[in-house]
Amino acid sequence: MKLYNFTELLQVAKQRDFKALGSFNLHCLEMLPAYFKAAKATNSPLMIQISTGTAKYLGHKLLVDSIRSLSESEDVPTCLHLDHCSDLAAIKFAMDAGFSSVMYDGSHLPFEENIANTREVIGMARPRNITVEAELGAIGGSEDGKCVAMSDMAFTTVEEAKRFVEETHPDMLAVSVGTVHGLYTGKAEIQHQRLADIYAATQTPLVLHGGTGVSDEDMRQAVQGGIEKVNVGTEMNVQWVGECQNTFSKGKVNDSVRNFLVPANDAVRNVLMEKIALFR
Repeated sequence: MKLYNFTELLQVAKQRDFKALGSFNLHCLEMLPAYFKAAKATNSPLMIQISTGTAKYLGHKLLVDSIRSLSESEDVPTCLHLDHCSDLAAIKFAMDAGFSSVMYDGSHLPFEENIANTREVIGMARPRNITVEAELGAIGGSEDGKCVAMSDMAFTTVEEAKRFVEETHPDMLAVSVGTVHGLYTGKAEIQHQRLADIYAATQTPLVLHGGTGVSDEDMRQAVQGGIEKVNVGTEMNVQWVGECQNTFSKGKVNDSVRNFLVPANDAVRNVLMEKIALFR
């Protein structure tokens, strides 16, 4: 089975009565079967996203081959997406390796430079049928070693979003509307009117980053307001590590490793299933 790009996978999701796609960060290969179990249990297509750090750790070919293989054997339509990347050479490397979707993050750059670089990435991607996510505005918090101080957060404006989309035509646009990367002890305050206004002005699938820190009520409202891709990463990491700490502390050194990992994978599967249920 081929890997789907974002646009193709969103069509599958809508055929199955989902309004948005969850895009779930994979932190280690041991987690991977749990993602497919969650997708099958909810009859959902699956979007897996990989940080540049995880791609370097696991290797692009291993990721592409293993995800494509599980997609075929489990009969789950799947998209493999490169998350937050500002390095054009690294984006091209992921494309060459077989990723079906990428994100160019130029949100830290001057507006015109973000436009120019986004256009360049789209120029590389379109002939290969690879979708491109762009970002406008500064989303606070920390992800994969990249940190934006809360004082440096900058909300996406309707005017800039409209011009950015008109000049770049991304397949999806990540916007800053109140969410925070890496937030799992509190809840974000989403600016729903800003979100609705941006969607009305751009008519482009919008992406919500920092999905872990969003309440269920806010998530449902955001999906109704134009969000069609929701990034979730921290919650799986927290649940997996927490379960591993518990099982490893109680186990013996000659216990089978899988006995330590199965509860962690079950916790990750449950997180995905709970999030996916919010996207209908």
